[in-house]
Amino acid sequence: MQFENREGQRVPNVTFKTREGSQWKSISTDDIFKGKTIVVFSLPGAYTPTCSSSHVPRYNELAPTFKENGVDEIVCISVNDAFVMDAWAKDQNAVNLRFIPDGNGEFTKAMGFLVDKSDLGFGPRSWRYSMLVKNGVIEKVFAEPDLPGDPFVVSDADTMLHYINPNAKEPEFVTIFTREGCPHCIRAKEILNERGIQYEEIKTGQGTGISSHTLRATTGRSTVPQIFIGGKHIGGRDDLERYFGITQA
Repeated sequence: MQFENREGQRVPNVTFKTREGSQWKSISTDDIFKGKTIVVFSLPGAYTPTCSSSHVPRYNELAPTFKENGVDEIVCISVNDAFVMDAWAKDQNAVNLRFIPDGNGEFTKAMGFLVDKSDLGFGPRSWRYSMLVKNGVIEKVFAEPDLPGDPFVVSDADTMLHYINPNAKEPEFVTIFTREGCPHCIRAKEILNERGIQYEEIKTGQGTGISSHTLRATTGRSTVPQIFIGGKHIGGRDDLERYFGITQA
């Protein structure tokens, strides 16, 4: 399968039919790309395994780092209708990404990436690729190789980020175990929020599915909060304050 090298060319002039709330909204190519630096990644379909487990989550996770390196927005385009894309965006909780439905495949076809997935019952869909677009001009395209199945080796977020800046520093992943009504947990989250640090919160206690036994097995302690930064166990609230050099009054 051969794809035309469109680097140096302008993105196709297409109008996308999207949904905003309960209303239809037409969004043009200029609305998305004009005067901005945009990273686009496109994939075979919403809710498909690689797209949901790897492609979307990693772009969403690295979005703040992309922004620090001059990217205005990250756009996910798929040959799906607006209703499916909206539902998938909510399901993924990918708040740092913009989901654009290419329902008729017009943009994907003009890009030269529309492929036949009839063997899977999908019909026409997009080949998996990513691209960097500056003011509507395509600077770089990472198209997946022509291999059987659904190859995913070059259109990932890390490859694109390293192209933009090989020395970009990735954010350290933060996880905090909490319990409802815990004042120390509230303070620990305030500390993270004050520093603009994104984190995953895992609630423990009755009805959460995370028992004190699980907490102890995971952290070595039975009290909350328990915080991990970059895979390293920091400890509780007092430990977090020491980690950031906060002096208690």
